[in-house]
Amino acid sequence: MTESGNTGGTPSKDTTIDSLLDGRVSLAQPAHGYRAAIDPVFLAAAIPARAGDTVLDLGCGVGAAFLCLATRVAECRISGVDADRTLVRLAGDNVLRNGLASRILVLAGDLLHPPQRLQPGSFSHVMANPPYLRAGAATPSPLDAKAQANIEGEADLAAWIRYALTMAQNKGTITFIHRADRLETLLALLAGRAGDIVVFPLWAGAGKDAGRVIVQARKGVASPTRLAPGLVLHGTDGRYTDAALSVLRRGTALPIGVPST
Repeated sequence: MTESGNTGGTPSKDTTIDSLLDGRVSLAQPAHGYRAAIDPVFLAAAIPARAGDTVLDLGCGVGAAFLCLATRVAECRISGVDADRTLVRLAGDNVLRNGLASRILVLAGDLLHPPQRLQPGSFSHVMANPPYLRAGAATPSPLDAKAQANIEGEADLAAWIRYALTMAQNKGTITFIHRADRLETLLALLAGRAGDIVVFPLWAGAGKDAGRVIVQARKGVASPTRLAPGLVLHGTDGRYTDAALSVLRRGTALPIGVPST
């Protein structure tokens, strides 16, 4: 159930109203089950979109990533698609709530049966925050929506990569945020199909392993793979670093395509 109305108001018992980017993005999302955390914010920060570019958000959920991207990049146009119609309705409400209806379209559909309105090869950038766990690798949550968000279904990671490459323009980017322990699989699926691959680790802390990686590639190019310095999320005190807060609060872009100095 969504809250009554499309432009704000009091959430229902099944929905909460939260905010991202220090209040610049208002987000209605389910009170229980999968809820947007920091991953979609970092995903949005990794997209090298400019005004006039077209972006596809695969598995957009309630729209956390595309709302952050649209807030940072004026005049880019975004399409979001998700298989969960409840989340699609909330995403549509969130588009209106944030005054972005002229630039964002949200559609229901899955990767194996995508909306026909989405034209292959028509997007400057494709981004995705797919389920992180392989089917059978974990006990599913009793909450269907959370299980669907966390564990691959019929569409496995190979299907996500294949569809992202299908939808991207030649020399366009595809960008995934994923668990670091799936990096080998991600790179194998991209091998020979995309180039200019950048691996951008999100380090849990100085001297600690990266729990997440952002992987960005360009369709139809053959440049070599690069390991970027990445970003350290937490300081020794456990708080977010200034660099992490710059993304989470101010929506600063991540230097994915440009080596840090």
